[in-house]
Amino acid sequence: MSDGFCLSWSALRAAVAGLAADDFGRPSGCAGWLVRDLVCHLVIDAQDVLITLATPAGAEPTRDAATYWTVTHTPPTGEDPLDALTVRLAAAYEDPALLKFHLDDVGSAAGRAARLADPAAGVGTQGEVLTAADYLCAYVLEWTLHHLDLTAHLPDAPPPPPETLAEARALLERIAGEPFPAALPDTDTLLVVTGRRPPTVAERTALGPLAARLPFVIG
Repeated sequence: MSDGFCLSWSALRAAVAGLAADDFGRPSGCAGWLVRDLVCHLVIDAQDVLITLATPAGAEPTRDAATYWTVTHTPPTGEDPLDALTVRLAAAYEDPALLKFHLDDVGSAAGRAARLADPAAGVGTQGEVLTAADYLCAYVLEWTLHHLDLTAHLPDAPPPPPETLAEARALLERIAGEPFPAALPDTDTLLVVTGRRPPTVAERTALGPLAARLPFVIG
């Protein structure tokens, strides 16, 4: 069981549950996606969590929470075929209430599966093996970043919890292989380092040589 996973996932699902119908047509922080497209992606993510936690693996782990992610330095454009498929699937829901219901249904099951998982057990996904603890830890970064994406143009929506922002930042530092400047708040660090917004002049100065390596785009 991952406390960070449960906290970040519960907070993200609660933020979606609090959205008005009109909010689903607003832009998200993901290039080319509206809020409804992002929520549809979260449904798919929740299904992936359920599948992975139900796929035991007896082999030794080949990845951990940091190496689970594939990292590139090219921000997404929204033109990837899988991204386009998500847009079409989201549009098929038509009524945002149906999308909310599906996320609550599958998302609740994913949360229960996470709470029941043996942290030391091996699970298989994408041809790799992780402990359940590492797999769930990896998703704290996913949920936190997508919470920021969800609320990017919804200033009244609740932000991610401070604890999960800090945990996501710590994992991103492991991925980058070095710490980020302590003076940069967690939210700004996550947005800038992952390419969700460009750094300000002051942030670029604070980042020093690390700025030349940005962004770290995980997928």
